[in-house]
Amino acid sequence: MELEKNNYINSLFEFYEPLLTKKQANYIELYYADDYSLGEIAGEYNVSRQAVYDNIRRSEKILQQYEDKLNLYHSFVDRNDKLDHIQAYIQKKYPHDDKLNSMIKNLETTEEQ
Repeated sequence: MELEKNNYINSLFEFYEPLLTKKQANYIELYYADDYSLGEIAGEYNVSRQAVYDNIRRSEKILQQYEDKLNLYHSFVDRNDKLDHIQAYIQKKYPHDDKLNSMIKNLETTEEQ
């Protein structure tokens, strides 16, 4: 469960990082992406562990609120799932159709930008 939460928060962070304050973004990145402990972050910023904990929890809620309103992450996952299904179908039914395969590759690279 903890790993799933970490992956989820990191994914939300990728989408909504510009909407966080610099301090919120730094704390989230250190805690979730760089695997710093609360104590390590507190030492780095010369604040209490409780202050770090509170900031991270508040930032998690903010990220979730952005996702609830904007739905960017969920839409991204949904589009990728649909693209995977289309790609699997094309590979099965039209493996030698270079134009179709090129179009799918183009969609994949567009989605990554």
